[in-house]
Amino acid sequence: MADPSAAVLRALRLRVLAEAAAPASAAEIARRLGAPRQKVAYHVRALEREGLVECVEERQRGNCTERVVKATARAYLVGADAIARVAADPTAARDRLSSGYLVVAAAQAVRDVAVLRHEAEQAGKKLATLTLETEIRFASAADRAAFAEELANVVAALAAKYHDGRAPGGRPHRMLVGVYPAPRQGADHA
Repeated sequence: MADPSAAVLRALRLRVLAEAAAPASAAEIARRLGAPRQKVAYHVRALEREGLVECVEERQRGNCTERVVKATARAYLVGADAIARVAADPTAARDRLSSGYLVVAAAQAVRDVAVLRHEAEQAGKKLATLTLETEIRFASAADRAAFAEELANVVAALAAKYHDGRAPGGRPHRMLVGVYPAPRQGADHA
């Protein structure tokens, strides 16, 4: 199998894949999504080629055969390398202010937490994490830049205050802070 990440990292395909959690034909999925049947059928075929959906039934509809597909898993984890190849230009991945860098860093965090979560489950333990999430509306680009600088300084000061590189039995932790524009309400996002 080739790299399925390029096949799935598109908003409509993600929606089609979500609708295929329960068996459905391309026509049924298209009706639910309010999208053209031919366009949905195209995406269903692409997802099927990558092994993300499979045909579970064929129905005779007049002189046509309707294929019913179902997602092959309840959830999918796209690896950091795949996301980086699809979403980031290698030069942007070194620029902390670029969207490419944020995508690569977030993908790495997803990969790390998935691995650590699996290891914790195998050991019968809980994984200690902290998630902070909020939304902020900036009046201007200058305010956004000032916020970014102040946030970076506060985080650096807190990290310096609590970091102990020589603590016996201490364990390093990673922290990711990302700021990006919130998607518009009603936008076609999966």
